Amino acid sequence: MLKTGRTLGALAAAMLAIAFESAPASAGGTCSELQLQCENGHTYPLCPIAVSDIGEVVTGHLVTAPRRGIHVRLVPMGQGYRYIGRGVWFDGVREDGLLYFGNNHPIACKVYHG
Repeated sequence: MLKTGRTLGALAAAMLAIAFESAPASAGGTCSELQLQCENGHTYPLCPIAVSDIGEVVTGHLVTAPRRGIHVRLVPMGQGYRYIGRGVWFDGVREDGLLYFGNNHPIACKVYHG
């Protein structure tokens, strides 16, 4: 059992009902029902690697382009959540969030279940 020490209700509420099929991000297809649909017109699937007992994605690959993914991990954030990876992070509360590729340009996104 994986414990974070805090209740991640926002993330858990967004993901409890999802049945994950974990496939490598390099497979090129959508490997998850969980996706970030962003205002820049792109959709970024989040491919789970590890999921907690209550349905939270703990680590995964954020697919940024066909056959290209960035390893991200969950960082608990009081009322919200943050996924961080090399050069990218996503801050969110429930289905709303901001995706950062670098420090200066956040992209507003919604978390959707496929």
